[in-house]
Amino acid sequence: MMRPRSYLHACGMPVTVLALTAAAALYAAKAEGYTPFVLAMVALTAIVGIGLNILVGLTGQISLGHVGFYAIGAYVVAILSLKGVSFWIALPVAGLISGAIGLLLSLPALRVSGPYLAMVTIAFAFIVQHLCIEWRGLTGGSNGLMGVAPPSIGGVAFTEREMAILAIGIAGAATYLFHRLSESAWGKAMVAVRDADVAARSIGLNPVSVKATAFMLSAVLAGIAGGIFASLLAFVAPDSFPFSQSILFLFACMVGGAGWVLGPAMGAAITVVLPELLSSLAEYRLLFFGLLLLVVLWLAPEGVLGTVARLFRRVDPRTADAEGFDLAAFLAPDGPRAPLVIRDIGITFGGIKAASNVSFSAEAGKITSVIGPNGAGKTTVLNMIGGFYRPDAGSVCLGDADLAGAPAWKVARAGISRTYQTTKLFETMDVLDNILIAARRGRLGSMVSKAASENNITAAEALLAFVGYHEALARPAGDLPHVARRLVEIARALAMRPRVLLLDEPAAGLMSADKDALSRLLRRIADIGIAVILVEHDMRLVMGISDHVVVLDAGKPIAAGSPNEIRRNPEVLAAYLGGTEVRARPRPMPWSGPQDAVLTAIDLTAGYGALPVLQKLTFQVRPGEMVALIGANGAGKSTIMRAIAGLLRPVEGDVVLDNQRIEHMDAHRIAARGLTLVPEGRQVFPELTVYDNLELGANTRETVDYAAEIAALLKRFPRLRDRLKSRAGLLSGGEQQMLAIARGLMAKPRILLLDEPSLGLAPAMVNELFDVLADLRDEGATILLVDQMAVLALAVADRGYVIDSGRFVREDSAANLASDPEVEAAYLGHAEAAQ
Repeated sequence: MMRPRSYLHACGMPVTVLALTAAAALYAAKAEGYTPFVLAMVALTAIVGIGLNILVGLTGQISLGHVGFYAIGAYVVAILSLKGVSFWIALPVAGLISGAIGLLLSLPALRVSGPYLAMVTIAFAFIVQHLCIEWRGLTGGSNGLMGVAPPSIGGVAFTEREMAILAIGIAGAATYLFHRLSESAWGKAMVAVRDADVAARSIGLNPVSVKATAFMLSAVLAGIAGGIFASLLAFVAPDSFPFSQSILFLFACMVGGAGWVLGPAMGAAITVVLPELLSSLAEYRLLFFGLLLLVVLWLAPEGVLGTVARLFRRVDPRTADAEGFDLAAFLAPDGPRAPLVIRDIGITFGGIKAASNVSFSAEAGKITSVIGPNGAGKTTVLNMIGGFYRPDAGSVCLGDADLAGAPAWKVARAGISRTYQTTKLFETMDVLDNILIAARRGRLGSMVSKAASENNITAAEALLAFVGYHEALARPAGDLPHVARRLVEIARALAMRPRVLLLDEPAAGLMSADKDALSRLLRRIADIGIAVILVEHDMRLVMGISDHVVVLDAGKPIAAGSPNEIRRNPEVLAAYLGGTEVRARPRPMPWSGPQDAVLTAIDLTAGYGALPVLQKLTFQVRPGEMVALIGANGAGKSTIMRAIAGLLRPVEGDVVLDNQRIEHMDAHRIAARGLTLVPEGRQVFPELTVYDNLELGANTRETVDYAAEIAALLKRFPRLRDRLKSRAGLLSGGEQQMLAIARGLMAKPRILLLDEPSLGLAPAMVNELFDVLADLRDEGATILLVDQMAVLALAVADRGYVIDSGRFVREDSAANLASDPEVEAAYLGHAEAAQ
């Protein structure tokens, strides 16, 4: 049986559209005087609004130049009519010409988005207007074209009343076609591209062709409306198409409710009829009209229909039912099970080698894990395999096809699907539609056919049940909790029936029980015959389920083998914990200082959304002490820093800075009290000079001797001296890290938080940086340090905490932790977790 929601859309909406169209036409047939003209303008505005609804409501693209297509349609009908061509021929020609121009405009225009696209369409509207003025031989110039004959049937010419009925009929037909389009695979693809362009490409959709199609359809409807407008007025001139008309067209779409089938009709009625009702206000009517529109948009930002629908929205509670469906046969790859073979791929960004000479093979039915410390290039490799980056060298072969350099949508259609570090669902679509659009594998079919058959719906439900999703099928994906989002994303990737599945940190943010379920799920996927390539920081999970492990460091493969071999590999241990190329200077004498802590956290619990990442952590940092937080990637170290600094609001617990609780303070107030965070990734202000960055570091202080303090910092960071007037974005990674620390020191902080200062730096630069940190420590600075190189961090620190899965598993002096096997286990998993 078809879903109740689909049944309502299939039967209820067409009947509603037909009834409203018939009622409006009947009213126009009986109306007198000026009313038929007003009804005709409402219908024409609705037609253009429906076109914009395709562009704005489905694909999320803003056009402020649709009056240009409106004018093209009007002039085409006017010119052809004056040459004796029948209106019934001229009107479709006007739509086709407008659509063709719209398609040509969309190809360059849709490579930009947001305000840039709006500016391109504005420029187009002005170009059309000036062409109408300057091309006098064709358009009549500023005087326009007069005497445009109205349409006729059987020799009887249409009056305003018949023109209004015609416009209403076309508006009704366009509304119904929009309904069919929005329910088709094309409509779902447009929404997918709008919601998550990157994810759309990974399910085989070409965003450029989808957006261009939407733009073309939108232009066709605007051209048809313009053609009717020309015959309604029997006259066209450049002044008939002011730029302000484009704004009103867009208002009609948005005020009624972008994306809703009846939204443009509602919006057109408001934007056309309301000024007429205010006509008694004379010259003030447009002022009041504008104010009323602003009030409507303020009270109902989703449009009138969107706001009403949200108030009465009910989600069908039905869940997935997989009974009787052979999912293993559905997912089993067609043909021979060829491995995915990666040979010597590499890529360079701005002269920096992010990956080089990466080679490995992912066998069908096996789990191949790619691991490495932060900045090792794991996601970069995944992006090259998936078609999001074009490798500078090497090959990515699946069977006989070399996919290196192919766009992501072609790679997806070839049989490689993926998930992402941060889930990328189509958030305004319901869960089932997320799966159904992926099942199309980029093949969209007819624009007026249903997006899915009953067989596809059954398969989609089976996939959701297979991954362990047990919530409502009709629930909007954007409303899902974190764990459910992960499961739906995996189900969507499987709906492509891939030969290779790429998983980028699927366990990020999951609780222990959820990770166990994920491990079982990945093994079941591999057992079906799919090659699984896993990038993951949770070493217990990796070592427990992997058949083969590839280790990257600084973009290069350093080891490959079974989980047990990898755990014992000295190069892998050096990459995770710090090798012999880097060194740090320990404190000459053990730290001894005041015991009253500068910073204390008590039972700190924090996370993202409803998901706790940190679980009741208690720690302290005393004056003049350097404390290291160490643990595997994804253990929660950076989350601690964000929670302390006020960038992430703790769920529970206390954070005390100098005997004052700060867990509920805003980040800028915490910074003003003396806590300075140097975040992961440096985050300097790239367009400002080095000097300006340093000045901004002292913005929380009232009295600053900039010249003297910056001169002192330049002695500590001599590399910055010759670059004071250079833009910070032009510095090397190491220089940017030094600038970030120097900027933090300008605040004269009570405590300095350093998050991954060595990330992405060459060994020589790491050594130089940690010499500076040792100097700061010896001079009495209070520092809380997070760094991926555990050996290095513990060498320079006084004490340390080992964090694993959001909990502290060990606290001790840095010297004792440096020789503790628990530290190694936190990074690479316990031996019993390996196969």
